[in-house]
Amino acid sequence: MKHFYTIFFLLFTVVSTQAQIQGYGLNDVVDDFTVTDIHGEEHNLYTYTSEGKYVFMDFSFTTCSPCQSTAPIFNEFYDKYGCNSGDVVCISFFGINNDHDADVEAFENTYGGSFNHAPAVSIDGGATAVDTNFNPSQYPTICLINANNEIIELDIWPISNIAALEATFPTGFEPEIIDCNSIGTNDFEQEALFSVYPNPFDGKQLTISLNNLKNANLSIHTILGALVYTQTLTDTSTINPNLNTGTYFVTVQTDTKKITQKLIVN
Repeated sequence: MKHFYTIFFLLFTVVSTQAQIQGYGLNDVVDDFTVTDIHGEEHNLYTYTSEGKYVFMDFSFTTCSPCQSTAPIFNEFYDKYGCNSGDVVCISFFGINNDHDADVEAFENTYGGSFNHAPAVSIDGGATAVDTNFNPSQYPTICLINANNEIIELDIWPISNIAALEATFPTGFEPEIIDCNSIGTNDFEQEALFSVYPNPFDGKQLTISLNNLKNANLSIHTILGALVYTQTLTDTSTINPNLNTGTYFVTVQTDTKKITQKLIVN
């Protein structure tokens, strides 16, 4: 069940389950906005839509349990369709609950899963104004803006997998599936930046070689997205993450790059 702020909203939702965005009605043209995500990247709505992109907006806050559950699904969806390089754009907004950049980054590290993470905007980057403008009555609320700047989905719910998001694609809209890790770099270049060995891993010592990267954040997630290990690296390091047998994703992220490799533990 989503988080409701008042009994009024709870009763209202029983009557109308498709009106979680209160600032606009279905098919209304929405206002433009420019925000800055927690990594300093700027995002302008009308720039995206002018390129023919469809924009999925996720309204969340960091202590919201349902938001924590849907975060890895939203990120998987973002990852599948090219990390905003294709016809689908995903942005998360944390405009309430006093969520600053550091709070949102911790949320993403803990709950965001093993996929590349969608841009997330805190109150520091302008999320509050957008949240106020769209005025969701409950969280999480994910809405969809088309290329004509019209809101064509007021609330996508329930969300148990990315199929729920894909089901909102209008007739004729068939975005390309794009491998994020292939954008702007090839496999050889990725290996030159970051490597993990031995792989398969025997459970003893694991070496993370940063090669051409410096001052990176390391995270290891299970195949289901649970964070099991994190550490800040400044150079090649040997670690013992104490992993059980299975498949994991090892991610190294700097200010400008994020690279994920699969790790098999025997």
